[in-house]
Amino acid sequence: MTIRKRSRTGVVGLAVVAMAVTAFTGPVQASRDTASTAVEHRATQLAMDAAVQAGVPGITAEARDADGVWKSASGVGNLKTGAPRGKNDRFRVGSITNTFVATVLLQMEAEKRLGLDDTVERHLPGLVSGNGNAGRQITVRQLLNHTSGLFDYLADQAYGERYLEGDGYLQHRYDTLTPEKRVKVALSHEPLFAPGARHSFSTTNDVLAALIVEKVGGRSYEDEVRDRIIGPLGLKATSHPGNGVRLPRPSSRGYSRLFPSQPDRIDDVTEVNGSQGWGSGDIISSAADLNRFYGALMRGRLLPPRQLKEMKTTVDNPDFPGASYGLGIERFELGCGTTLWYHDGGMAGWLTLAATTEDGRHQLTLDYNANWGAETILPIVNAEYCTPSP
Repeated sequence: MTIRKRSRTGVVGLAVVAMAVTAFTGPVQASRDTASTAVEHRATQLAMDAAVQAGVPGITAEARDADGVWKSASGVGNLKTGAPRGKNDRFRVGSITNTFVATVLLQMEAEKRLGLDDTVERHLPGLVSGNGNAGRQITVRQLLNHTSGLFDYLADQAYGERYLEGDGYLQHRYDTLTPEKRVKVALSHEPLFAPGARHSFSTTNDVLAALIVEKVGGRSYEDEVRDRIIGPLGLKATSHPGNGVRLPRPSSRGYSRLFPSQPDRIDDVTEVNGSQGWGSGDIISSAADLNRFYGALMRGRLLPPRQLKEMKTTVDNPDFPGASYGLGIERFELGCGTTLWYHDGGMAGWLTLAATTEDGRHQLTLDYNANWGAETILPIVNAEYCTPSP
């Protein structure tokens, strides 16, 4: 299980962060429907608390299973004031946006408006070309399962220095960026491999997939997601920011360590122009809404059986044994034998994971208001899905 991080600052210096936030770590905030639910999720709560003690500022989470809904939060949502993390916080979901986009494209395929084996060139003529990149050789399917071979624009050094880390991020986080500009950065590099050769996650694929949604639908990708998913499922905490920079309330502050040479420095990065994640990481949501979305998806409420089967047809992820990637969603088998379908998202200020069993009956979504501490997420997932019932 891997966490996609849009910030190149990565996971460093947890001990330093732990010392920085210990004084602000507030009491655990938890809300449980019944006493039995509290007992059943005790291991999950303890794992969340351990992550906070290890240095994550705050965590919000929700689990849904046959016994009901369990909401909880641990740690702080504001390092300056010490305000606790909220159980109903809204946050930036990062690459979890991919599952929404993939679902729309599969709905369009069911409507016979496109084919998964259509080329990118067919829908976006002339866009993907140069430096060995060829849209006529890449299919929609390969965008969604990340086997296109396209370079990830986030890995471009100049782009990273300007928009992802250090003073560059702080100076340019309010800039409006077009999706075409981000694609152009990727196409300044040669492809990593021939289309279809293997899986390698590239945010460039996600931007192109959203552009195809717009081309096929004849309107904005935001409108398609809203009318096909957000509205029908009643996801009232889920939205697209457009060019806006603020989070809707209730929400907490998001934090990042933008300066690798200053590991004890923590910056508040809550505000950022939403266009910088357009189509690949811009959606804002809550744990409750993400659980509702993934539960509905796995139970066939959003896709016909054939398209859901396509979504769950995976390719091996060579970088992470035991994981395989479908169309906008990933499969992972825990050590206890439980199989999960999930997606994660990481960006400056946030790490998020949404997971569900294949039958859609047991979901867990959690969010960190910092983009470090990824190694503490799997213990929380294991606690939720692998702890025997008391």
